[in-house]
Amino acid sequence: MRPRDPRRLLARRERDLARVRICRPEARHDPDGSVTSRETAQVMLPRNELARIWTPEYLERLARTYWRFLTRVSLGILRVLYTQTSREIVVITRPFVLLRFPPPEYDVHAGGGTVTWPIEDGLLVATRGRDRGYLRLGVELEPGDSPDATVTVTSEVANFYPRIAGSGWFARIGRVVYRFTQLRLHVIVTHAFLRSLARLDLEPSIVGALAPPERRPPTAVSRR
Repeated sequence: MRPRDPRRLLARRERDLARVRICRPEARHDPDGSVTSRETAQVMLPRNELARIWTPEYLERLARTYWRFLTRVSLGILRVLYTQTSREIVVITRPFVLLRFPPPEYDVHAGGGTVTWPIEDGLLVATRGRDRGYLRLGVELEPGDSPDATVTVTSEVANFYPRIAGSGWFARIGRVVYRFTQLRLHVIVTHAFLRSLARLDLEPSIVGALAPPERRPPTAVSRR
């Protein structure tokens, strides 16, 4: 493996507007076969920069940035398509739908907010896991008036029933297979996404559900 050029690493850090600390991931396998996992990062940035960027609209932009990162890190193999009634993570295109969600649900409060995609179905979801569980991004702002602020960003998949884990007598083996393949890949990709937040480069949302009316795009259906 080629060693990293320290000059490039230094230049990247100089471009970063924030510092990101990745916390230890959490994962739980329940007896019913469902899985819950959570990845957390603390994003530290100047408080005046936080005041400049944080509005409810930025929660939606964080969601858009998550989808954009997923497509880029997979070199375009994974794409996120949506209609008025669904969001779909696909391999290149339909009908290879890995995960399908209804439109996201937003919960915004003074100290942060969450965006939640309930899981409907998909190739990665076991039959008994349809219309159960969710994917959620959360943001919590640390109160205070110090020059630097800390924002806690979480990515959580809860009550998810992975098809690869199987059922019955295979479930014990299937859980191990899931843990060392799909779950491990999910954690690696999510941690990379959280580290990318150091640039504070949030993609504008195409839908603009939380944007002021004057900044909402004319079309409400596209790719996120």
